[in-house]
Amino acid sequence: QVPLIEAGGGLVQVGGSLTLSCTYSPHPFGMYTMEWFRQAPAKEREFVGSIDWSGTHTEYADSSKGRFTISRDTDKSTMFLRMKDLKSEDTARYYCKAGESWGQGTQVTVSS
Repeated sequence: QVPLIEAGGGLVQVGGSLTLSCTYSPHPFGMYTMEWFRQAPAKEREFVGSIDWSGTHTEYADSSKGRFTISRDTDKSTMFLRMKDLKSEDTARYYCKAGESWGQGTQVTVSS
């Protein structure tokens, strides 16, 4: 059983919006800070942002600030990444992470 499952990726035009989700097992991940990362072709995986276990504290990479919002529905054991004003450089595979566990990722492609 995969403990972290991302969904919501797809093809979107420049300037568009997209919301990703990461469903996780509440035990143990319900008490974990969770993170979003992304990896573009031929580039290293990079941090996008994080949210604490309660959903009250978030942190973002500079490239995400102002355009991306991370939230968490603790009742549904789901984390979200809302992305707006998407740019071609946001094209990447997006992963959620909790502790040392990674999801399999979901592909986001931003076309001009």
